[in-house]
Amino acid sequence: MTVDFSGKVAVVTGAGGGLGRAHALALAERGARVVVNDRGGSVAGGGSDEGPAAAVVAEIERRGGEGMANRADVTDVDAVADMVARALDRWGRIDILINNAGILRDKSFAKVDLDDFRTVIDVHLMGSVHCTKAVWPHMADQGYGRILMTTSASGIYGNFGQANYGAAKSGVVGLMNVLAIEGARRDIRVNSLAPTAATRMTEGLVDADAFARLAPESISPGALFLVSDDAPTKTVLAAGGGVFAVARMTESAGVYLPEAVRAPEVIAQRWAEISDMTDAVVTESAFDQTGRYLTIADRADAAPTGTSE
Repeated sequence: MTVDFSGKVAVVTGAGGGLGRAHALALAERGARVVVNDRGGSVAGGGSDEGPAAAVVAEIERRGGEGMANRADVTDVDAVADMVARALDRWGRIDILINNAGILRDKSFAKVDLDDFRTVIDVHLMGSVHCTKAVWPHMADQGYGRILMTTSASGIYGNFGQANYGAAKSGVVGLMNVLAIEGARRDIRVNSLAPTAATRMTEGLVDADAFARLAPESISPGALFLVSDDAPTKTVLAAGGGVFAVARMTESAGVYLPEAVRAPEVIAQRWAEISDMTDAVVTESAFDQTGRYLTIADRADAAPTGTSE
């Protein structure tokens, strides 16, 4: 199987450097026409500069590809709509969206300013919402779309000093879960990438040898697979240092407690059983989870007295 993006149009946000740049160049290398979006601000989100996006487009064009620079702020709904309109005017379609724009304003929860908390949520989560909302009707009309969210191990597992970032990155996974279900009948597949990469946002956090191993280019093959024709959907791919792994939310098999013994003390007594992940379950939707619980309860109620699931 060859992954080819000839004839496809991709929008990559935060593509003026780091991961976004690597994704944009890799897509263009395989035939995609790419909207290179980057506000050109600092790691904390301040300032604006058209240079980074323009430089990546120039690099794409030097290699024989097609690109369009765009400086829209992903928190600005009107600017995002204009970006999408310009792409449609030039190329007539949008097949791929990679939501990669992000900032950092790290502090412990006790010290973080609420304005900084909201700003990080606005860029990572609401920025992904704005861009996805703008391309969604066009993907639905053409019966094809590939959308990639950028999550993080901080959102999946947590990390000290990143309550705002972790909340936002967990939020995009929830967004992915719902959109993958809603987009299925239109062949809109929605996935998330959880990268561990050496970028200006992580500079200084790891030593030089690890920084070299975590080059953004080592992550992009995973991103390209997740936006390809043969991509899965509703999948979180973690990637770093050449390692690729699928991360999933799972539940233990579950223990049914009859109403007569449904008390916190009983939950404490049976906690080892309740938390046993031996027969862990991956649930496809909230509706499926409810159905599974009712099935367990019905089966337990029908069992001989004195037994439980």
